[in-house]
This record gives sequence, structure tokens and C-alpha cells, in this order.
Amino acid sequence: MRLLTHNMLASNARGASTGYPLKLQVVKWTTKEAEPNADFLRGMLPKLDWAALVAATHSLGLPGLLPESPPTDAELSADGAADDEGSALRRLHRALLEIHIEEGTLVCPDTERCFPISKGVPNMLLHEDEVRN
Repeated sequence: MRLLTHNMLASNARGASTGYPLKLQVVKWTTKEAEPNADFLRGMLPKLDWAALVAATHSLGLPGLLPESPPTDAELSADGAADDEGSALRRLHRALLEIHIEEGTLVCPDTERCFPISKGVPNMLLHEDEVRN
């Protein structure tokens, strides 16, 4: 599961007011290289919950990967290539698309309901009695 996916997931369990952002408890994660796509990253930036993304990188033990506030359009444009390891665009690319959670748990912030992540796939299925009406 990529951090991009984590940023979009929410719990639909009964008793969850928002169910977002899910807390991330990681057992195993890997890095898989992906082709940089600056246009995709610029398009995704407004859709992200930046605080949740930063918290996710902290839970992985990577507190310096992303700044506390999202990069501006000017910073992203000034970066140019996503190849420069230190650029805001490259760090965003790494966080969203190259980090893969292999094993762990997603925890609903409202109900503490745990959703396992196994072999990179989050299991968000609820039992019938847990579903919000």
C-alpha cells in the first residue's frame, strides 16, 4: 500500500464520526522505484491531507522526508526535475509513490477499529454489525 492510498482511506465503521486520518502502525515497509511524473504530483497536491501524509512519514521513522507545510507551486516549479534527491518534487514523489507498506495495521481514530495490511493490501472490510447506516 502506498502512502498515497493511505492518504485517501477512511473508516466507515459504526461510531466513526470521520474515520480519518487512519493511524498507521507499520511492521514492514519497502521502497520500490517508480517513474517520476511531475504533472501527476502537482495535480495530486491539492487533494492530499498534508498533515496526515507528514504523520504517516513520521510513523515510518522518516521525520525529515517532508516539510511540515506543503510545497508551494513556485517551489515545485523551481525544482524542475524530479531527479534531484533534495528537491521538494522528488521527496513528494518518494513519499507518495515509492514507499510501500507491506505489513501493518490501520487504526480508526474514532473507534480504534484495526484494519490489517497484509502483503501490501489493506483489508477495510467490516462485519455486518460494524457498518455505519
